[in-house]
Amino acid sequence: MKIGIVCYPTYGGSGVVATELGKALADKGHEVHFITYKQPFRLDHFSNNLFYHEVNIADYPLFDYAPYETVLASKLVDVTKYQGLDLIHVHYAIPHASAAFLAKQILREEGINVPVITTLHGTDITLVGKDATYAPVVTFSINKSDGVTAVSQNLKDETYQHFNIKRDIEVIPNFIDFQRFSKTNKEHFRKAIAPDGEKIMIHVSNFRKVKRVRDVVKVFKQVVEQVPAKLLLVGDGPERPHVEQLCRELDICNHVRFLGKQEAVEELLAISDLFMIPSGSESFGLAALEAMACEVPVISSNIGGLPEINIHGQTGYLSNVGDVNDMAKHSIALLSNPELLAQFRKNAFAQAQKFALANILPMYENYYARIVEQVKAEGFAKLKI
Repeated sequence: MKIGIVCYPTYGGSGVVATELGKALADKGHEVHFITYKQPFRLDHFSNNLFYHEVNIADYPLFDYAPYETVLASKLVDVTKYQGLDLIHVHYAIPHASAAFLAKQILREEGINVPVITTLHGTDITLVGKDATYAPVVTFSINKSDGVTAVSQNLKDETYQHFNIKRDIEVIPNFIDFQRFSKTNKEHFRKAIAPDGEKIMIHVSNFRKVKRVRDVVKVFKQVVEQVPAKLLLVGDGPERPHVEQLCRELDICNHVRFLGKQEAVEELLAISDLFMIPSGSESFGLAALEAMACEVPVISSNIGGLPEINIHGQTGYLSNVGDVNDMAKHSIALLSNPELLAQFRKNAFAQAQKFALANILPMYENYYARIVEQVKAEGFAKLKI
């Protein structure tokens, strides 16, 4: 099958999932064409079945804001026509779904009926999509997609709750590549960070307010008062200065390492004992799943898709958003009990295996085949009429 994939090429979860999905599809023999304004950062190896088409936006003085949606639609038309795409799969509704709809209508005028599948990832629905500025277009684009998927049951439910969606939404969860994320022996690395055998807690995010990184620091303050520990903060973003200031106010700077953006986050997870994700909104929680694949239990909030991944009392613990005392209590209980921590590590790994790429990839392949056949059948029915 020839598949066009549209995604954001940045560090966000939707772009990572889209890129890893495309690479896996290429390894299975499908021909995959990435269409975006910059090469996705995870598109890092050559394959005969992988192609990248850059969306070039000309700089015209007439436009205060470059019309990316229009240029993307034109590029989709071009790639579909000349590469013979069987379907277009867009990740993150805004503005990709509407651009794909426009491209589909243009192609129809030329006798080409290409199916469009839209995957909803989270903030395109829970944050940006709810904005009245975007909501009508988001609703229309989802309803006009030939197929729609969501990365969690929670996101599916929320989409139906906040938008007038008349199309079925298929839940296909995010996945983990165990060839990359797994528990490896990095003892020398661990000793460099925790030379006196301290426990290691870790948080990975883009440091936006919704990630509640300050809650991570507040929890760690209570933990380090009872358990010798270090905290690794991985990532960067607008909240970092405030988090750094909070560490100074709490006098825990000697126990906290700000590591910035890291490509090989799996090496940091491999030496960690506990992962923290106290987010105020999380449609899936891919970072938590990556930690669990590395046998790291999770302390998380109980919102969004997180309860679908992190099983309370088995793979970690769930707390109400902002309840730092409860999160600290559970963290201390795990870190101070080696036997319990070891059991939770095993449980986390077993839960993560359910989301292995080998299990999720066939779900996408089957869904692609079903939508392609459905669109063909609809086309034949119209011809008969």
